[in-house]
Amino acid sequence: MFTIGKILTIALSPTALLVEALLLGLLFRATRAGRALVWAAAIGFGACLLFPVEQWAVRPLDDRFPQIVDPPAHVNGVIVLGGSIDDVLSQDRGTPIIANAANRLTAFVALSRRYPDAKLIFTGGSGDIKQGVSNEAKWARMALNELGLPPDRVIYEDRSRTTRENATDSYALVHPKPDEVWVLITSASHMPRSVGVFRKIGWNVLPWPVGYVSRERLSAWPLSLGGRLATLDWAAHEWIGLTDYRLRGWTDAWFPGPKSAVLSASTSTK
Repeated sequence: MFTIGKILTIALSPTALLVEALLLGLLFRATRAGRALVWAAAIGFGACLLFPVEQWAVRPLDDRFPQIVDPPAHVNGVIVLGGSIDDVLSQDRGTPIIANAANRLTAFVALSRRYPDAKLIFTGGSGDIKQGVSNEAKWARMALNELGLPPDRVIYEDRSRTTRENATDSYALVHPKPDEVWVLITSASHMPRSVGVFRKIGWNVLPWPVGYVSRERLSAWPLSLGGRLATLDWAAHEWIGLTDYRLRGWTDAWFPGPKSAVLSASTSTK
């Protein structure tokens, strides 16, 4: 199921669908259906170029959980989800290669200094289809050590392949108590699905969103079609993931959002 899910996610991304429509249309261009597919692909690419479609898709995800403006005086632990390091490229080059979600690591280091007594967890094995080739936790250990975090300060969970396994495998390592305050760090657009999974297993985490990819000034959106399609694909990945996780019963809601119990933890002085 993991491999099938990976393949389907790639095949159903907006960019892939547009390319698939174009190729099929060209293949059957002699037919009315083929010509319709070519026109659909052309209109789709044109819309993505002329309008901020990717911003419309990702903005609700980015804004679902607000930033914590008044951090708690004490937390029991800090969890950061993998995804900030390209483990396959790191394996190939023999050094940690930071990916687009680098803010996850920098926020993790900053919070480790803010809360010197808190437990720290990095969770992430490899999301690659072929398992056993690389492991993100291995390279995260090296990168965080270079950033000044001692190896014995962080608990590294290195088997998870998905967001759900990030939650369940980390829970099995530390067995958090119901009254403990744990901060969860991940990209803002990934936070709804992540919080939903953690809540479902009984871990009421305090969301700490980072790595925003949407902007309020739509007039200033980048002109690079490639970069905008990548953002659109990421947003689609999250919306598909939210739907899939809800159908499987892995989240507490289709589009998890802030709860008073979670927000109140941000002003705790425990």
